[in-house]
Amino acid sequence: MANNPGFQISLNLQGRFCVVIGGEDEASHKTALLLASGAKVVVVNPTLNVPLRALTASGKILHRGRRFRSTDTHGVFMVLNTLLADTDLARSLHALSEAERFLVWSVDQPEWSNVMMPAVVQQGGLRLAISTGGASPALASALRKDCEEIFDEEFGKFVDWLGEVREEVRANEPGLEQRRARLKAAVAGFHLTGNIEYPPAWVTHRQSSD
Repeated sequence: MANNPGFQISLNLQGRFCVVIGGEDEASHKTALLLASGAKVVVVNPTLNVPLRALTASGKILHRGRRFRSTDTHGVFMVLNTLLADTDLARSLHALSEAERFLVWSVDQPEWSNVMMPAVVQQGGLRLAISTGGASPALASALRKDCEEIFDEEFGKFVDWLGEVREEVRANEPGLEQRRARLKAAVAGFHLTGNIEYPPAWVTHRQSSD
């Protein structure tokens, strides 16, 4: 799936079982995202880092303290494989996902994945997904960090307020056109502005190719 723009969607994981393979930082990060989405998470790895151990102790996730087995995918909706060095596992997971019809993502191995994990900016109700189609995960990460500075805590409160306005309008405004007008008025005047600073390597390349 490298250099594949994909088809961007948002999955409803509420109450669905998802498996995370691995026990280090990448696994704990993806586990936190899954839990925030309402998924039921099973982490499979012989060892866990401190955050994952805390989640296990609190009963928020289920830990299987061993290496992955094919039976771990029975009845699951999605598998996130964070073991970068194990290409054989990624390949076998992909074949298993085609046979059993579940989604699978293996970190930095798009050829053995059927979904892509974009960089995500979260602030209040905002979820901004950033993907380069596999061309440059490093750029996606850099964009995420910059966007996290732009979409700050006040922006999160603004989004939450818009949600409150929408609920109030839906409850008290019977006319469809009037509802639309009020909701558009709530965001009237909002603009996102900015500029891009390109790295020296790109500037040099452009100058040499012009």
